[in-house]
Formats: sequence, structure tokens, C-alpha cells
Amino acid sequence: MTFDFDATVVGAGAVGLACGRALSKRGLTVLVLEKEDHIGQGVSSRNSEVIHGGLYYPTGSLKARACVEGRRLLYTFLESRKVDSWKCGKLVVATDEAEVARIEAIFRQATTNGVEGLEHLTGEQARALEPELNAHAAILSPESGVFDSHGYMLALQGEIEDAGGSVVVSAPLKGAEPLAGGGFSVRVGGDGAMTVTSRLLVTAPGLSAQAVARSIEGYPADRIPQGHFGKGVYFRLTGPAPFNRLIYPPPIAGALGTHYRKDLGGQGVFGPDLAFVETEDYSVDPDKRDVFAHYIRRFWPGVEAERLVPDYAGIRPKLHGAGEDQPDFQLQGTETHGLDGLMALFGIESPGLTSSLALGEIVAERLND
Repeated sequence: MTFDFDATVVGAGAVGLACGRALSKRGLTVLVLEKEDHIGQGVSSRNSEVIHGGLYYPTGSLKARACVEGRRLLYTFLESRKVDSWKCGKLVVATDEAEVARIEAIFRQATTNGVEGLEHLTGEQARALEPELNAHAAILSPESGVFDSHGYMLALQGEIEDAGGSVVVSAPLKGAEPLAGGGFSVRVGGDGAMTVTSRLLVTAPGLSAQAVARSIEGYPADRIPQGHFGKGVYFRLTGPAPFNRLIYPPPIAGALGTHYRKDLGGQGVFGPDLAFVETEDYSVDPDKRDVFAHYIRRFWPGVEAERLVPDYAGIRPKLHGAGEDQPDFQLQGTETHGLDGLMALFGIESPGLTSSLALGEIVAERLND
């Protein structure tokens, strides 16, 4: 059978574009569909733009593997495509004696995960690097950094198009049906509504993962994991930034917690917190300022609440609710849903941005196999 495309990818965020790039590299004709008017308008544009080292994730998990490998691939890609990045390093800080055991556990996990260059620091050594920091002890991760996520996604789009593929915006998926001889009929909405055929189908639409899976005929409902919206808000610091390195206290339940970064423009940013919500609400409550200041004061005693201004909010596509353990990424192939040629991605939250190139390669390898 002749198909319009070898592969169709639903979602033009970082992970969807990375999947499209990986498939294009293998000589496939690729169509990437995005419901918004521009690429990367969802989860990929509302995050910390942090390149994670891979410290926290359980041994053998997809998150651990994809984060470490993805981070290595990402630095090489960013340098080769002249996309702005800064390997500033990260300090994971114990602000008192009670937190030392927690960061020691992180050190052991990170070592097991193959994270390079980790160092134990005393409080005095940490303050020598960042004089305004309150630290009883710390871990230095020199491989962590920040980058221009939008420049990155534009570079991915460019590679797909250079290989003869297409990235189409304002093109929501309306549904897909398996074809009798293999492949899929894919219905696309928007102004130019149409139907295309594709041998392979990848769904990586972030917050819409469950809805997209339900729109695919024959996808077993009991295989679609329950999704939750984990909202996090950010506050920006006016005036001079206090630290050059990323500053992370020990993680909170269900997330890495409110941390500090100095962005590529030189400003300090704090966030995100975590609150489970029912709708895509991107408002930032300015009354949270004092709560943020109280939390930040643990590792930066000199913070002045008046310097914190509401910035933006993001929503993470979580597979767990409040008080539940944070699960792994899910990449569901034929062995899970029974549909040949389909790879459906669920729960691609942090460290999904760092992991994107590795996830793209994994998806392409599994579909080719």
C-alpha cells in the first residue's frame, strides 16, 4: 500500500519534534501535526528551560536512562546548531542537618544513574561558590544548565523540513483509524480539514495525550492511564540575580519543587510550585508572593518579598494525583494497545525537555523494529 507519509507525529512540542527528527534521520517522510498556531506552545514553552543532569530518577527507569542520555545528546545538538545554552551547574542544597541524608540519597542515586562530575560540598565550600546561599551541605552537579527551548524546537523543525518532512500548525487531530492492510487513516481538522494516510503514528501531545488516545479507533480504554494537571507558577526577581548556578532544595512530594535559576537574560526566576488543578488555568496569583518568599528564604535568607513579581505558569501532564508516587514516562507500543505501528506517549513531564532527543531515538527504534 502507498501512504501519504511514512510517519505522522501528533504534537509539535519538544518531544514530538524530536520524534519527528529521529524518524526523518532514518529516511522516513514525516508529518508533524500541531493544534496550536505555533510550535511548542504547551508544556514545552512553560517550564524552567533547565537541562537536568539526571540525578533523581529511579534506577532502571526510562526517566533515568532518557535524561542522562538526552542531556548528553542535547548539549551536542545545541552547540552544533548554535542554540543558546549555559552549562552553569546546579547545587542541591541541604539547608539544615535534617536534609543532609536526603541529598546524600540523591548523590547515590545520581551516581548509579551515571551522572558525571558530582561533588560533595560542605556548607563553607558551597558558600564559596555562591556567597548569599544558606547551605549546611550541598551536592554540585556541573553538567546541569539552562537553554533556549524555543530556539531548540525551531532547530528540530528545521531538520525535519530539511529532510523533506512537514510541520503543520493549526492542525488538530480529529481522529485516526487503523487500515485493513496496515497503517492509519488520520483525520486532521482546522481550516484545511483533510484525511491523510500514514504507515506509522506517534502521539506526543502533552496535556492532550489521553484525549488523543481516545480519538484513535480501537485503542483500548483500559490502557489509557488517568491524567492529572499539575500546575506550577513562577515568580521573577527584579534587580540583580543572587546566584549564577541553579539552586535546588531537596524535592517535594511529586515534583522537584521550587528552585532558582538565572535565565539566559541574566534575571533570577523562582518556581515552580505544585498544585493539582482541573482545567488549563495559566493565571498567577500575586498573593502567592509571600509564600514563595518564605520558601526561598530557606536557601536565600536575603530575599526581599517586594522584589518578587508574578511571571508565568505551566501545567505538567502528570500520571499521579496529590500524595501519590510519581511514576515513569509511558511509551505504549503494540505490546500494550495491540495496534501495529502506533507509539503513544503519556506523562511526559520533567525531565521530558532534557530527555527529548533520547525519547525520539527510542520511539524511532521501537517503531522501526
